[in-house]
Amino acid sequence: MTRDTLLLVLGAVVLAALVASGIAPYERGTWVLEVLPVLLALPVLALTRKRFPLSTLLYILIAAHMLVLILGGAYTYARVPLGFWLQDWMGLGRNPYDKIGHFMQGLVPAMVAREILLRGAYLSSRRMAGFLSVCVAMAISAVYELIEWWAALALGQGADEFLGTQGDVWDTQSDMFLALIGATFAVTLLARWQDSQMAGLPKRS
Repeated sequence: MTRDTLLLVLGAVVLAALVASGIAPYERGTWVLEVLPVLLALPVLALTRKRFPLSTLLYILIAAHMLVLILGGAYTYARVPLGFWLQDWMGLGRNPYDKIGHFMQGLVPAMVAREILLRGAYLSSRRMAGFLSVCVAMAISAVYELIEWWAALALGQGADEFLGTQGDVWDTQSDMFLALIGATFAVTLLARWQDSQMAGLPKRS
């Protein structure tokens, strides 16, 4: 499969999942809030595909993150069937699907930041690029938690499905910790793979 074919397949899968999830989501308002990042990112990726193409690895990770968000929007995070399976398998007291989302919330933004920093020649040090990429991912995670807080204040009980805390008083802290793990995983274990793919891509003009 060529790169262009792979990107078309990824785009088609994401769009199909988005449409399917929006037909009869568990709660329409929650669905909109959860898939909004997908709705914002898709046109940006389409518009920049030729001017600033990303590595194939990054496109795959972005698509995977989008599918995580879409599935969470369709069921709400506390009701995703995969999460119930993980809950039973790991003997947990709650559905952990939202933690997958926050892991991806750290991993994918860190990879995006790293690719932009290095290909844009903003930094020459890969170690500093890795450190700043983790910082960017954690800043995004913190802003997302602030958005959840604002939603709780504005919507009251109506924000419960969006928050998905399931009674966990440490939900915010564990969400950010999972994002940190995801970002650290990205810049340590995926960095060389990303570097090998970036070598064949044009630098930002």
